[in-house]
Amino acid sequence: MKTTVEIQNLKCSGCESTIARKLHTLKGIRDVLVNTNNCTVSFNYDTSDGIETVEKELTRLGYPLVNDQNNLQRKVKSYVSCALGRIQND
Repeated sequence: MKTTVEIQNLKCSGCESTIARKLHTLKGIRDVLVNTNNCTVSFNYDTSDGIETVEKELTRLGYPLVNDQNNLQRKVKSYVSCALGRIQND
C-alpha cells in the first residue's frame, strides 16, 4: 500500500537524505520519496504496522507529523539529522 504523510522541520536536501536513508532500512518499507517543497514523505509499505513504524522513525529523527507535538528537543534532533545528511551527501 502507498501513503503520504506531511511532516514538520523538513528544511533541505540534508534532511531529505537522512529521512530517505533511514526509512529505506525499515522492514517492509520501500519506494521512499521525500518532497522538500511540500514537506511530505511518500512510501509503500507491506506490513500492517508500516505507517506507525515510519511515523515513529520520523519522530525519532526530529520530523514529527504535522499536528504532532514539535518541541525544542525534536527541532534540535532535526538539525542534527539534517547535518548528518549533508555530511553524507558530500
